[in-house]
Amino acid sequence: MKFIAPMSLLLLGSLMSTTVLAGPADYVYTPAVEYGEREIDFKYGTATPPNAERKTVTSLGLGYGVTEYWFTEIYLKRELEGNTGITLAEWENKFQILETGKYPIDLGFIVELETPVNASAPNEIKVGPLLQSEIGKVQLNLNLLFERAFGMADENGEPFPTEFGYQWQIKYRLMPTFEFGLQGFGEMGEWNKWSNESEQIHKVGPAIFGKIPMGNREAVKYNAALLKGASTAAPDTTFRMQVEYEF
Repeated sequence: MKFIAPMSLLLLGSLMSTTVLAGPADYVYTPAVEYGEREIDFKYGTATPPNAERKTVTSLGLGYGVTEYWFTEIYLKRELEGNTGITLAEWENKFQILETGKYPIDLGFIVELETPVNASAPNEIKVGPLLQSEIGKVQLNLNLLFERAFGMADENGEPFPTEFGYQWQIKYRLMPTFEFGLQGFGEMGEWNKWSNESEQIHKVGPAIFGKIPMGNREAVKYNAALLKGASTAAPDTTFRMQVEYEF
């Protein structure tokens, strides 16, 4: 068994003290880490929340598998809402806790920090366990995420609360270059006091995946999903995609 790095434990402890809406470019984290892997990662997503302007997010990241259980990645992200934009920097750290395939459930942990580059806005931290299991050719994922803004107060001068969200995924491994399934994302409100059902955000829809080998350690991985709103507070349609170049 592998154990989570001390830094992530400290960050989790600091969390347990605005609904932070999951961005349209968010993707489903998976718990596996590959030592020595390097990647260039591009993400894109767009959606129009109810009674709001269209939101579009693009990001470009560079990641590296530092050890057999720790993968780290730095992103530069641009968010546009109508004609208003903000640039953010993200530092994502994924820790693989259990050896892949040794137990019925693979387990990992995510720690993600986000800070604005060109605007006065709060910082954000996101942490949570990453769960994965396989039944034949079917891969199942469930991630439970806790997110909190910090560094400044909300519009009422109060500290931001810790919000709870989830991600899930069902994927059928048809062939390495093409797989298909379903993805779902949700925001429940405060971690210890969920919002009314009408204020919760739930999105679900079909997704495709694949990995195209290019020789040696090089490969192009892709995934994309078209998500429909499953609650009144969710956008009617969200499109998200991710392309990674591994080398």
